[in-house]
Amino acid sequence: MNSTQKENTESKAMLPTEIIKDGVFIHITEGYNDPHRVLMPLKMAVLMSEDKDVLVYMDIHATELLVKGAKDMGFSEFESYQAYLKQLIDKKVGIYACPTCLKVAGYEPNDLMDGIQLAEKDKFFSFTKGRILTFDY
Repeated sequence: MNSTQKENTESKAMLPTEIIKDGVFIHITEGYNDPHRVLMPLKMAVLMSEDKDVLVYMDIHATELLVKGAKDMGFSEFESYQAYLKQLIDKKVGIYACPTCLKVAGYEPNDLMDGIQLAEKDKFFSFTKGRILTFDY
């Protein structure tokens, strides 16, 4: 085997068998008072989830959007809030509510919609094996 063949064989042996995707952490703080700041990151979450690991964390005013019976919202050029939420849940994207903010808003964990989870700090670091990119709204 010549040196070029040996290098090619060695480089192939070093290729990882698992493709590691980067993760996108999307943080949403707004609620009904600013639909653009809610719908833009949700649209981005849906788009990014096609080839990235995605986690959506909602706190402050955004927790009011995650409870059973929450009214839908729309805004120019975007699908509705409920449509984005359904797409993310169907794709098994983690959507997390801040437990303290939920309580401040007057809700309990059992008030959360199906598919929404209480935030746990360990999930923030374990949802992806790649880099974590953060978008904050």
